[in-house]
Amino acid sequence: MANSLDAVSDRDFVLETLSATAICAVHMSRFAEEIVIWTSPLVGLVKLSDKFTTGSSIMPQKRNPDAAELVRAKTGRVIGALTALLIVMKGLPLAYQKDMQEDKQGAMEAFEALSLAIRAMTGMVEDLVPDEAKMRAAAGEGYATATDLADWLVRTLKMPFRDAHHVTGRIVGLASKQGVALHELPLAAMQEVEPKITADALKVLSVESSVKSRTSFGGTAPKNVMAQAKAWAKRLEKERKLG
Repeated sequence: MANSLDAVSDRDFVLETLSATAICAVHMSRFAEEIVIWTSPLVGLVKLSDKFTTGSSIMPQKRNPDAAELVRAKTGRVIGALTALLIVMKGLPLAYQKDMQEDKQGAMEAFEALSLAIRAMTGMVEDLVPDEAKMRAAAGEGYATATDLADWLVRTLKMPFRDAHHVTGRIVGLASKQGVALHELPLAAMQEVEPKITADALKVLSVESSVKSRTSFGGTAPKNVMAQAKAWAKRLEKERKLG
């Protein structure tokens, strides 16, 4: 370093490493929370095997996602290590102070916690079994493709979005009243709200059509997602070989 006082007076290299560790832990905690929600009986979008779940002490039929819950909890230790060192450093005068020896224990514990969480999360991802039928049904809940109808009205009928939003809201209201999905609502019912709507509008209203239509970079179209998956798999394999 160009300045010897600077060299001995800071612990930026530890703080920066702990910051990256904390950010990584927070992302995994959010993912773990998704797993906790997805595996709950109320949602049930995915299942974990007994490798990563345990039964309740009083309700043996339960499958508690313990690994995900612990990944979520370990994040507190990692964030705590970063916060603790920031507090140690905040009031120190220039040059070395004995306080700075406190940089080691918290950092080592944070790295250990993160390493364990990464292994647990990797194992859970490989172990997850999705319920495709339930996911497909959930994707269409809440009239998720209403925006596709509004987009169609703007794109095809050249309708101002303000008006398209209003028309779509009325059509969604009809579908809700009849208890059907948006793409299952009869064309005649839609035309009662907007006579210019044609049968072509129905083609964009299924979940499958909505997902496939997002073909721009970062979009949800299956070919986009597959390309991203392959790119990340290639990058991870390259980094694995580099050690």
